[in-house]
Amino acid sequence: MKVAACTEPQAIAWMNFERMRIRLVAQINRELTHETGLSEADFAILSELLHSENEAVRAIALRGGLDWEKSRLSHQIRRMEERGLLTREPCIEDSRGSVIRITEAGSKTAVDATERYAAIVRRYVFDVLSAEQLALLDDISRTLLAALGGSEDEHICEEALGSC
Repeated sequence: MKVAACTEPQAIAWMNFERMRIRLVAQINRELTHETGLSEADFAILSELLHSENEAVRAIALRGGLDWEKSRLSHQIRRMEERGLLTREPCIEDSRGSVIRITEAGSKTAVDATERYAAIVRRYVFDVLSAEQLALLDDISRTLLAALGGSEDEHICEEALGSC
Protein backbone atom coordinates (compact mmCIF):
# COMPACT_ATOMS: atom_id res chain seq x y z
CA MET A 1 0.00 0.00 0.00
CA LYS A 2 1.76 3.13 -1.20
CA VAL A 3 0.93 6.34 0.61
CA ALA A 4 0.28 9.19 -1.84
CA ALA A 5 2.48 12.29 -1.79
CA CYS A 6 5.29 10.91 0.30
CA THR A 7 8.98 10.44 -0.24
CA GLU A 8 10.44 7.06 -1.11
CA PRO A 9 11.95 6.60 2.38
CA GLN A 10 8.56 7.47 3.91
CA ALA A 11 6.78 4.99 1.63
CA ILE A 12 9.28 2.26 2.46
CA ALA A 13 9.04 2.95 6.20
CA TRP A 14 5.24 2.91 6.04
CA MET A 15 5.09 -0.30 4.01
CA ASN A 16 7.51 -2.02 6.38
CA PHE A 17 5.50 -0.83 9.38
CA GLU A 18 2.27 -2.12 7.83
CA ARG A 19 3.76 -5.51 6.96
CA MET A 20 5.25 -5.83 10.46
CA ARG A 21 2.00 -4.77 12.16
CA ILE A 22 -0.14 -7.16 10.16
CA ARG A 23 2.21 -10.12 10.59
CA LEU A 24 2.88 -9.49 14.28
CA VAL A 25 -0.77 -9.09 15.22
CA ALA A 26 -1.73 -12.14 13.14
CA GLN A 27 1.02 -14.27 14.72
CA ILE A 28 0.12 -13.21 18.25
CA ASN A 29 -3.57 -13.87 17.62
CA ARG A 30 -2.93 -17.26 15.99
CA GLU A 31 -0.78 -18.45 18.87
CA LEU A 32 -3.10 -17.04 21.54
CA THR A 33 -6.12 -18.69 19.93
CA HIS A 34 -4.26 -21.97 19.49
CA GLU A 35 -3.01 -22.01 23.09
CA THR A 36 -6.11 -20.68 24.88
CA GLY A 37 -9.09 -20.97 22.54
CA LEU A 38 -9.68 -17.22 22.91
CA SER A 39 -10.14 -14.87 20.00
CA GLU A 40 -8.51 -11.45 20.00
CA ALA A 41 -11.89 -9.96 20.94
CA ASP A 42 -12.39 -12.46 23.79
CA PHE A 43 -8.95 -11.62 25.16
CA ALA A 44 -9.51 -7.86 24.90
CA ILE A 45 -12.74 -8.03 26.92
CA LEU A 46 -11.41 -10.48 29.51
CA SER A 47 -8.28 -8.34 29.99
CA GLU A 48 -10.38 -5.23 30.58
CA LEU A 49 -12.53 -7.06 33.11
CA LEU A 50 -9.63 -8.81 34.83
CA HIS A 51 -7.86 -5.51 35.47
CA SER A 52 -10.93 -3.59 36.63
CA GLU A 53 -12.07 -3.21 40.21
CA ASN A 54 -14.44 -6.04 41.17
CA GLU A 55 -13.82 -7.59 37.75
CA ALA A 56 -16.97 -5.85 36.53
CA VAL A 57 -17.47 -2.90 34.18
CA ARG A 58 -20.47 -1.04 32.83
CA ALA A 59 -21.01 -2.02 29.22
CA ILE A 60 -20.74 1.60 28.07
CA ALA A 61 -17.37 2.00 29.81
CA LEU A 62 -16.16 -1.29 28.37
CA ARG A 63 -17.21 -0.18 24.91
CA GLY A 64 -15.37 3.11 25.33
CA GLY A 65 -12.25 1.43 26.68
CA LEU A 66 -12.13 -0.93 23.73
CA ASP A 67 -13.23 1.73 21.22
CA TRP A 68 -15.87 -0.64 19.81
CA GLU A 69 -19.30 -0.08 18.36
CA LYS A 70 -22.26 -0.97 20.59
CA SER A 71 -23.45 -3.83 18.36
CA ARG A 72 -19.98 -5.41 18.17
CA LEU A 73 -19.67 -5.42 21.96
CA SER A 74 -23.20 -6.74 22.41
CA HIS A 75 -22.66 -9.68 20.04
CA GLN A 76 -19.27 -10.48 21.56
CA ILE A 77 -20.65 -10.41 25.10
CA ARG A 78 -23.49 -12.73 24.09
CA ARG A 79 -21.04 -15.25 22.63
CA MET A 80 -18.83 -15.07 25.73
CA GLU A 81 -21.85 -15.43 28.05
CA GLU A 82 -22.81 -18.61 26.19
CA ARG A 83 -19.31 -19.97 26.89
CA GLY A 84 -19.51 -19.09 30.60
CA LEU A 85 -16.70 -16.51 30.51
CA LEU A 86 -18.77 -13.57 31.72
CA THR A 87 -22.22 -12.47 32.79
CA ARG A 88 -24.36 -9.49 31.92
CA GLU A 89 -26.32 -7.96 34.80
CA PRO A 90 -28.70 -5.01 34.98
CA CYS A 91 -27.07 -1.73 35.95
CA ILE A 92 -28.47 -0.40 39.23
CA GLU A 93 -27.62 3.25 38.39
CA ASP A 94 -29.11 3.14 34.88
CA SER A 95 -31.83 0.65 34.03
CA ARG A 96 -31.05 1.03 30.32
CA GLY A 97 -27.47 -0.15 30.82
CA SER A 98 -25.79 -3.32 31.95
CA VAL A 99 -22.78 -4.40 33.94
CA ILE A 100 -20.44 -7.00 32.51
CA ARG A 101 -18.83 -9.25 35.11
CA ILE A 102 -16.13 -11.85 34.59
CA THR A 103 -16.98 -15.34 35.88
CA GLU A 104 -14.64 -17.58 37.84
CA ALA A 105 -14.02 -19.61 34.67
CA GLY A 106 -13.47 -16.40 32.71
CA SER A 107 -11.04 -15.14 35.32
CA LYS A 108 -9.01 -18.36 35.25
CA THR A 109 -9.01 -18.30 31.46
CA ALA A 110 -7.96 -14.63 31.42
CA VAL A 111 -5.09 -15.16 33.86
CA ASP A 112 -3.79 -18.10 31.80
CA ALA A 113 -4.22 -16.17 28.54
CA THR A 114 -2.44 -13.12 29.97
CA GLU A 115 0.56 -15.26 30.89
CA ARG A 116 0.60 -16.85 27.44
CA TYR A 117 0.11 -13.48 25.74
CA ALA A 118 3.06 -12.05 27.68
CA ALA A 119 5.24 -14.98 26.61
CA ILE A 120 4.24 -14.54 22.97
CA VAL A 121 4.91 -10.79 23.03
CA ARG A 122 8.21 -11.40 24.80
CA ARG A 123 9.26 -13.91 22.13
CA TYR A 124 8.37 -11.74 19.12
CA VAL A 125 9.13 -8.26 20.47
CA PHE A 126 11.15 -7.98 23.69
CA ASP A 127 13.57 -10.80 22.91
CA VAL A 128 14.19 -9.41 19.42
CA LEU A 129 14.61 -5.68 20.13
CA SER A 130 17.54 -4.14 21.92
CA ALA A 131 16.90 -1.84 24.89
CA GLU A 132 17.53 1.16 22.63
CA GLN A 133 15.09 -0.11 19.99
CA LEU A 134 12.46 -0.78 22.63
CA ALA A 135 12.86 2.77 23.97
CA LEU A 136 12.49 4.13 20.43
CA LEU A 137 9.40 1.99 19.86
CA ASP A 138 7.88 3.35 23.06
CA ASP A 139 8.73 6.94 22.12
CA ILE A 140 7.33 6.57 18.61
CA SER A 141 4.17 4.90 19.91
CA ARG A 142 3.56 7.65 22.48
CA THR A 143 4.14 10.34 19.87
CA LEU A 144 1.66 8.79 17.45
CA LEU A 145 -0.90 8.15 20.20
CA ALA A 146 -0.68 11.79 21.25
CA ALA A 147 -1.21 12.89 17.64
CA LEU A 148 -4.25 10.61 17.49
CA GLY A 149 -5.68 12.11 20.67
CA GLY A 150 -4.55 9.33 22.98
CA SER A 151 -3.59 9.95 26.57
CA GLU A 152 -0.32 9.14 28.27
CA ASP A 153 -2.14 6.46 30.30
CA GLU A 154 -3.09 4.42 27.23
CA HIS A 155 0.17 2.49 27.02
CA ILE A 156 0.10 -1.21 27.87
CA CYS A 157 1.00 -1.58 31.50
CA GLU A 158 3.03 -4.25 33.23
CA GLU A 159 -0.19 -5.66 34.70
CA ALA A 160 -1.64 -6.32 31.25
CA LEU A 161 1.46 -8.13 30.02
CA GLY A 162 2.27 -9.95 33.22
CA SER A 163 5.88 -10.13 34.24
CA CYS A 164 7.63 -9.62 30.91
